[in-house]
Amino acid sequence: DRAGAAGTWRSSFIRMPYQRDALARSSMIVETFETSCTWDKVEDLRDAVTAAAMAAFEELGVTGVVSCRFTHVYPDGPAPYFGIYAGGTWGRTVEQWDQVKAAVSQVLLEHRATITHHHSVGRDHRPWYDRQRSEPFGKALQATKSTLDPAGVLNPGVLVDPLSRRG
Repeated sequence: DRAGAAGTWRSSFIRMPYQRDALARSSMIVETFETSCTWDKVEDLRDAVTAAAMAAFEELGVTGVVSCRFTHVYPDGPAPYFGIYAGGTWGRTVEQWDQVKAAVSQVLLEHRATITHHHSVGRDHRPWYDRQRSEPFGKALQATKSTLDPAGVLNPGVLVDPLSRRG
């Protein structure tokens, strides 16, 4: 059913990626990301992500906010979902987004939180995913990709380098 609260949530969920793009066209720095960690680490992680984003905002000379909620909770820990929103500088928002993204992603690695949760890795997370995953697992992914998608058609470069870039 697409009516009522469930329908409103569904519509908002589907439209959100387009809202991010619309906000970026209005000089906004917008990033959302989900991670996971154990219960004993969640407060330190939240504080560190917030501090890193705020420090990046200050360095960039912009004002912004950081939000955090849990999308999933498990016996071992939650899946914090962060939202980062700031007024950027026209013509520099991509560069500014890159700087904020790098700052908060580094914190995730330092706190041993996952670079992503159930929303997959994607190109935006890839540089930190490469540092977080083990080398044997990376080689297993490359072998699987080579076997199941030898032409490199499916999501090239998302989890492993395309065949043309592998040494």
